[in-house]
Amino acid sequence: MRVHCVYKVMDMKTPFENIVTEHGVAVLRVCRAVVGVHDADDAWSETFLAALRSYPDLPEDANVEAWLVTIAHHKAIDMTRKQQRRDRSTTEFPERPSMETSRSMNDELWESVKELPDKQRHAVAYHYLGGLPYIDVANILGGSAEAARRSAADGIRNLRKTLKDTKTRGA
Repeated sequence: MRVHCVYKVMDMKTPFENIVTEHGVAVLRVCRAVVGVHDADDAWSETFLAALRSYPDLPEDANVEAWLVTIAHHKAIDMTRKQQRRDRSTTEFPERPSMETSRSMNDELWESVKELPDKQRHAVAYHYLGGLPYIDVANILGGSAEAARRSAADGIRNLRKTLKDTKTRGA
């Protein structure tokens, strides 16, 4: 009696090391394009760390390069946002004018700011004082980023005109 053994050859995923070798250069190019040369290595590392964690769940028929580039894109954006937050916070403060000059200038400035129409005042405060990008100002105020930019520009123009008029009358 003959026994026939049938062995099923299982489809095996490519070892992750081979994935890194095959697609590493493309991922590095994406990282450099988004975050620049200095931060690209960190973004590349973050990409492959995230990919390593989720690689076991990746379907065998997935486009690995597109999957990696998508991860790289997200990691690069995360790094860009983190850098923007770091750039906003600073430990260096401008020199302070003398208290007497400062107090009268501040009083005039704040009075002028209070006189602005609400939307202009808020746009100026959120963008110039709060450091928010116009898209975030638009989300708070409602409307588009372009409208927020226009409101802030109109507010600054009005402040300049008001402060110039105040100086001319006081001189």
